[in-house]
Amino acid sequence: MRHATTTMLAVMLSPFLADAIAATDSVPPGGCRPVGERESEVGCWVVADREIGELKNAQAFWHLDTFPTHQAAEAAKGPHGAVVEAYGKTWLLTIEDQADWRVAGGSHVSNIGPLPVVAGAKYSVRYLDAVFQPGMTAAEHRHSGPEAWYTLEGETCLETPEGAQIGRAGGAPVIVPGGLPMHLTATGTTLRRSLVLILYETGKPVTIAAHDWKPKGLCRR
Repeated sequence: MRHATTTMLAVMLSPFLADAIAATDSVPPGGCRPVGERESEVGCWVVADREIGELKNAQAFWHLDTFPTHQAAEAAKGPHGAVVEAYGKTWLLTIEDQADWRVAGGSHVSNIGPLPVVAGAKYSVRYLDAVFQPGMTAAEHRHSGPEAWYTLEGETCLETPEGAQIGRAGGAPVIVPGGLPMHLTATGTTLRRSLVLILYETGKPVTIAAHDWKPKGLCRR
């Protein structure tokens, strides 16, 4: 009798559990909201979105520097830079075509690349502050340019048709070329905190749902 009651209860609750999981454990593509609307730490927040103009080479590099004040970062910012506040620091985030590029006055944290781009095309950049709980996912999507992220804490698994790769603090950067479908899952046991770059061609959609591809579940194994 206990088994039958338990089974009946599970059947009755399953739709509500499914709705709860869908509501709390997934982030829809394009669902990142402006940072001014932030009401909680967990989520995906747009901290900057701007045009940077023509990129002359077929590759670019994302440079991350921190500054003691917002004013100092603004004074050092070039035409391909953006100043953002995230994780208790002031960041100058810059797109340049050389890995050894440096800006004066800041502390160089990292450079990520090469990022594959179309030489001569005009680009815009969107920066995200993404905090996921373990198990949270982003539905299948693609971008009209490369995506990369710098992980400060935690771990993320990204599946594409080319396989799966892991991004974790202190590890190798994760870079996804434009047009490639992807499915993201926060793995590990702690919050995943990261700064995310989407470098997209100006005038094209930033994020597109990838209904034509389904992941194999490589990040769940």
